[in-house]
Amino acid sequence: MQTVQGFGGFFFRAKDPEGLSKWYHDHLGINPAPTDTDMAPWVTESGVTVFSPFDADSDYFAPDKVFMLNFRVADVDAMITQLKSAGIEVSHQSEMEGIGRFARIHDPEGNAIELWEPAS
Repeated sequence: MQTVQGFGGFFFRAKDPEGLSKWYHDHLGINPAPTDTDMAPWVTESGVTVFSPFDADSDYFAPDKVFMLNFRVADVDAMITQLKSAGIEVSHQSEMEGIGRFARIHDPEGNAIELWEPAS
């Protein structure tokens, strides 16, 4: 059986695609999608990727959103400090034994982003 090798992209609608792309680049280091061969795409480090559909009535993230992004980070404390210094609110800081540490932010369009520092 053939299986996929990983994510090739995540595509979603936005009210201000250019502005949102810039926000993700400026605050999370994610390069915008290339529009020509001179632009470098975002290249991730290999590691765990969790793919998990949630129940439609889950309260883990806002009921008016159909997705929540989760990004692996090397140092959640350093990322929190960086984001707070940029005026970005950080919430839902938690730790799950054996899984890692988490924090949550929202992009300018209200999409939840969970930051995850995997347990070592």
